[in-house]
Amino acid sequence: MQNKQIKARLELEDGSVFHGFSFGAQKSVAGEVVFNTGMVGYPESLTDPSYYGQILVLTYPLIGNYGVPESKVVDGLNNWFESIKIRILGLIVSEYSFEYSHWQAQKSLSGWLIEHDVPALYGIDTRMLTKRLRDEGTMLGRVLFRTDAVNFFDPNKMNLVEKVSVARPVEYGAGDKKVILVDCGCKENILRSLVQRNLLVKSVPWNYDFTAEQFDGVVISNGPGDPKMCKETIATVQKVMEKEVPVFGICMGNQILALAAGADTYKLKFGHRSQNQPCIEEGTKRCYITSQNHGFAVDGRTLPENWEPWFVNANDGTNEGIRHVAKPFMSVQFHPEAAPGPVDTELLFDDFKRMLV
Repeated sequence: MQNKQIKARLELEDGSVFHGFSFGAQKSVAGEVVFNTGMVGYPESLTDPSYYGQILVLTYPLIGNYGVPESKVVDGLNNWFESIKIRILGLIVSEYSFEYSHWQAQKSLSGWLIEHDVPALYGIDTRMLTKRLRDEGTMLGRVLFRTDAVNFFDPNKMNLVEKVSVARPVEYGAGDKKVILVDCGCKENILRSLVQRNLLVKSVPWNYDFTAEQFDGVVISNGPGDPKMCKETIATVQKVMEKEVPVFGICMGNQILALAAGADTYKLKFGHRSQNQPCIEEGTKRCYITSQNHGFAVDGRTLPENWEPWFVNANDGTNEGIRHVAKPFMSVQFHPEAAPGPVDTELLFDDFKRMLV
């Protein structure tokens, strides 16, 4: 409650200024301003490594009313969050609920943000802000307190993946089949989804060459920023493809697999960030509601011979997945592990396990 009257502002690179009040850390930051249209799931979203380098705007008007659950690590995996800490640079909301109520809540959102030294503003017209970002495209921005000076900063001009990937290989679970998980900023629920299927998972850094090891399949995780910055990952995936080992890419993993195959990627105008993105499976009338968080996409027109689009976004027609017509290579732009969001596409993990012959 003590932060309720502390003024701060969000400035966009086009000169727009949005005044609000602090409910997080009193710290000025600069990054890329993006919006998420999901109604719930802020504990999972704020800890998603794909948001590294970004100031997140939540379009749902009331945030914080159910607090934050207690984080517990079981067998090396977090029970609630998608990484060990909050990954966003800053948070922007319309209304913040200083009172919270949920049987699993252990602390307030404000207290959690302060604990992780992340600034947050409420009292912002997020409808107007989101409309500007939607019409003009994602912009650079900065959260400023008092007369602090922080320069605008484009996080996509650096390799963000190396900031969020594991530092060294780590193994999880047990099973007859061994899967290499290339950690480009992996969400914990990808790991949980693989371990729950009785797979031995070895999580490796983004630039780790594992091709001389014994393994049955490879998963390429989600991650922040421009996939073209991950040249070492792309080169390693190309070597894996030469072995014709099953490969499953998720989010940035979709882009990495496409680049390794010889296709191209590009930056979306404002990206897809929510738990309500409709994706249609090509060749069918089947539509899945998916969880997404990305600012780049695969250019489906550049797919080489023997590759085909697998899913397409029903809203804007952008690519949401690719697969090889004959070899065990597939990837999706959305998140089949959800967290948060619907689990309509969780079956893709079962499809991948069946590929591990």
